[in-house]
Amino acid sequence: MSSATPADVLARRSQLTLNGDVDGLADLFAPDAVWEWPFAGPAGTPARLAGREAIRQHSRRVIASPLRVDEYEVTELYQTQDPEVVIAELRGKATVTTTGRSLTATAIQVLRIRDGQIVLVRDFSDPRVGEDLLGEPRPGS
Repeated sequence: MSSATPADVLARRSQLTLNGDVDGLADLFAPDAVWEWPFAGPAGTPARLAGREAIRQHSRRVIASPLRVDEYEVTELYQTQDPEVVIAELRGKATVTTTGRSLTATAIQVLRIRDGQIVLVRDFSDPRVGEDLLGEPRPGS
Protein backbone atom coordinates (compact mmCIF):
# COMPACT_ATOMS: atom_id res chain seq x y z
CA MET A 1 0.00 0.00 0.00
CA SER A 2 1.45 3.34 -1.05
CA SER A 3 1.48 6.30 1.32
CA ALA A 4 1.37 8.72 -1.64
CA THR A 5 -1.51 11.16 -1.35
CA PRO A 6 -3.61 12.14 -4.38
CA ALA A 7 -1.76 15.48 -4.38
CA ASP A 8 1.57 13.58 -4.49
CA VAL A 9 0.39 11.42 -7.39
CA LEU A 10 -0.88 14.41 -9.36
CA ALA A 11 2.31 16.41 -8.73
CA ARG A 12 4.29 13.43 -10.02
CA ARG A 13 1.99 13.21 -13.07
CA SER A 14 2.59 16.91 -13.81
CA GLN A 15 6.37 16.49 -13.61
CA LEU A 16 6.39 13.36 -15.77
CA THR A 17 4.18 15.11 -18.33
CA LEU A 18 6.51 18.10 -18.51
CA ASN A 19 9.53 15.79 -18.81
CA GLY A 20 7.87 13.78 -21.60
CA ASP A 21 8.39 10.57 -19.59
CA VAL A 22 5.74 8.35 -21.18
CA ASP A 23 6.69 5.19 -19.31
CA GLY A 24 6.85 6.92 -15.94
CA LEU A 25 3.49 8.53 -16.64
CA ALA A 26 1.87 5.25 -17.69
CA ASP A 27 3.26 3.53 -14.61
CA LEU A 28 1.27 5.94 -12.41
CA PHE A 29 -1.84 4.17 -13.69
CA ALA A 30 -3.16 0.86 -12.41
CA PRO A 31 -2.94 -2.00 -14.96
CA ASP A 32 -6.73 -1.86 -15.46
CA ALA A 33 -7.08 1.94 -15.28
CA VAL A 34 -9.63 3.76 -17.40
CA TRP A 35 -9.39 7.27 -18.87
CA GLU A 36 -12.63 8.73 -20.19
CA TRP A 37 -13.51 11.96 -22.01
CA PRO A 38 -17.29 12.34 -21.50
CA PHE A 39 -17.39 15.28 -23.95
CA ALA A 40 -15.31 13.41 -26.58
CA GLY A 41 -11.58 13.01 -26.49
CA PRO A 42 -8.96 15.01 -28.32
CA ALA A 43 -8.95 14.56 -32.11
CA GLY A 44 -8.01 11.00 -33.01
CA THR A 45 -8.58 9.69 -29.49
CA PRO A 46 -11.37 7.34 -28.52
CA ALA A 47 -13.73 8.61 -25.82
CA ARG A 48 -12.33 5.91 -23.52
CA LEU A 49 -8.95 4.30 -22.99
CA ALA A 50 -8.96 1.03 -21.04
CA GLY A 51 -5.80 -0.29 -19.43
CA ARG A 52 -2.35 1.04 -18.64
CA GLU A 53 -0.96 -0.05 -22.01
CA ALA A 54 -3.67 1.82 -23.94
CA ILE A 55 -2.86 4.91 -21.85
CA ARG A 56 0.85 4.37 -22.55
CA GLN A 57 0.25 4.14 -26.33
CA HIS A 58 -1.96 7.25 -26.30
CA SER A 59 0.70 9.12 -24.31
CA ARG A 60 3.37 8.06 -26.83
CA ARG A 61 1.26 9.53 -29.66
CA VAL A 62 0.81 12.79 -27.76
CA ILE A 63 4.54 13.08 -26.98
CA ALA A 64 5.41 12.30 -30.63
CA SER A 65 2.99 14.97 -31.89
CA PRO A 66 4.07 18.56 -32.56
CA LEU A 67 2.33 19.64 -29.34
CA ARG A 68 4.93 20.64 -26.72
CA VAL A 69 3.57 20.99 -23.19
CA ASP A 70 5.23 24.03 -21.62
CA GLU A 71 3.31 24.19 -18.33
CA TYR A 72 0.96 21.73 -16.62
CA GLU A 73 -0.40 22.25 -13.15
CA VAL A 74 -3.15 21.35 -10.76
CA THR A 75 -4.57 24.74 -9.77
CA GLU A 76 -7.10 23.38 -7.27
CA LEU A 77 -7.63 19.97 -5.71
CA TYR A 78 -10.82 19.00 -3.91
CA GLN A 79 -11.25 15.94 -1.70
CA THR A 80 -14.63 14.20 -1.84
CA GLN A 81 -16.34 12.11 0.82
CA ASP A 82 -14.76 9.05 -0.81
CA PRO A 83 -11.06 9.16 0.18
CA GLU A 84 -10.04 7.68 -3.19
CA VAL A 85 -11.85 10.32 -5.27
CA VAL A 86 -10.57 13.83 -5.93
CA ILE A 87 -11.59 16.60 -8.30
CA ALA A 88 -8.73 18.50 -9.92
CA GLU A 89 -8.81 21.81 -11.76
CA LEU A 90 -5.97 21.81 -14.29
CA ARG A 91 -4.28 24.40 -16.46
CA GLY A 92 -1.86 23.66 -19.23
CA LYS A 93 0.07 25.77 -21.68
CA ALA A 94 1.40 24.27 -24.89
CA THR A 95 2.94 25.22 -28.21
CA VAL A 96 2.55 23.57 -31.61
CA THR A 97 6.16 23.31 -32.71
CA THR A 98 5.35 23.25 -36.42
CA THR A 99 3.38 26.52 -36.39
CA GLY A 100 4.43 28.34 -33.23
CA ARG A 101 0.77 28.64 -32.18
CA SER A 102 0.25 28.45 -28.46
CA LEU A 103 -2.68 27.74 -26.21
CA THR A 104 -3.76 27.76 -22.63
CA ALA A 105 -6.32 25.13 -21.74
CA THR A 106 -8.20 24.34 -18.57
CA ALA A 107 -9.95 21.17 -17.55
CA ILE A 108 -11.67 19.49 -14.67
CA GLN A 109 -10.80 15.89 -13.92
CA VAL A 110 -12.48 13.52 -11.52
CA LEU A 111 -9.95 10.91 -10.46
CA ARG A 112 -9.98 7.74 -8.40
CA ILE A 113 -6.53 7.14 -6.91
CA ARG A 114 -5.98 3.93 -4.98
CA ASP A 115 -2.74 2.84 -3.31
CA GLY A 116 -0.75 5.53 -5.15
CA GLN A 117 -2.05 4.58 -8.61
CA ILE A 118 -4.61 6.29 -10.81
CA VAL A 119 -7.51 3.91 -11.36
CA LEU A 120 -9.92 6.23 -13.18
CA VAL A 121 -9.78 9.62 -14.88
CA ARG A 122 -12.89 11.37 -16.15
CA ASP A 123 -11.49 14.27 -18.15
CA PHE A 124 -13.91 17.15 -18.70
CA SER A 125 -11.82 19.16 -21.13
CA ASP A 126 -12.85 21.00 -24.26
CA PRO A 127 -11.82 18.90 -27.29
CA ARG A 128 -12.20 21.97 -29.53
CA VAL A 129 -8.97 23.43 -28.13
CA GLY A 130 -6.87 20.86 -29.99
CA GLU A 131 -8.97 21.26 -33.10
CA ASP A 132 -8.36 25.02 -33.01
CA LEU A 133 -4.62 24.43 -33.04
CA LEU A 134 -4.84 22.35 -36.16
CA GLY A 135 -7.32 24.60 -37.95
CA GLU A 136 -8.68 28.08 -37.66
CA PRO A 137 -9.52 29.57 -34.25
CA ARG A 138 -13.17 29.68 -33.33
CA PRO A 139 -14.88 33.06 -33.79
CA GLY A 140 -14.42 35.19 -30.71
CA SER A 141 -11.27 33.32 -29.61
